[in-house]
Amino acid sequence: MIVHNFGNTDSILNKFISEIRDANIQKDSMRFRRNIERIGEILSYELSKQLDYQVHEINTPLGSKFTNLPENKIVLCSVLRAGLPLHNGILNYFDSSENAFISAYRKHLNEHEFEIIVEYLASPSFNNKTLILADPMLATGQSLVSTYEALLKNGTPKEIHLIAVIASKEGVEYIKNHFPKNTHLWIATIDDKLNDKGYIIPGLGDAGDLSFGKKL
Repeated sequence: MIVHNFGNTDSILNKFISEIRDANIQKDSMRFRRNIERIGEILSYELSKQLDYQVHEINTPLGSKFTNLPENKIVLCSVLRAGLPLHNGILNYFDSSENAFISAYRKHLNEHEFEIIVEYLASPSFNNKTLILADPMLATGQSLVSTYEALLKNGTPKEIHLIAVIASKEGVEYIKNHFPKNTHLWIATIDDKLNDKGYIIPGLGDAGDLSFGKKL
């Protein structure tokens, strides 16, 4: 797996990351969603440098210009519900992509153990296409692996790009063993550890709750 970690690079991305972490600022759910969206836009721009390009002639009112344009057939898939703001940010840049949505949640077996349940999938075929799989929090990595395995029922992608906002080192190492070696991971920042319940420390809390309110 090729990991693109922007956590050690000084850029405006740091501001958006700091705001989604800040316990006072993140009380504003609209601002939280917008910052996640902005992070998705920045990571999409960086991802776009890895796409396939061909020369196209563009006609203007005064002449013509040859320009390299991306040729990939993209399917953007987000993990519900936390992935929706990230999905919007990515879609702002890859606006001609097809879209897919998948649900995944933790079913707790006891205080420290859980399994990932996937109940819903709506998607086109992935055959010979570029799959962008987005989930803001890459904690244990089990959700991304479970959703990826479910997506394969709808075809085999030509290439895979994973986009996340915050990951744990453990989660990154876990998914390396379950995705093809040429998979790209685009991550805004990586935190050192998980707590005993599998949540990223220091992380930011529950991205779905912060975006859309607490659930039962």
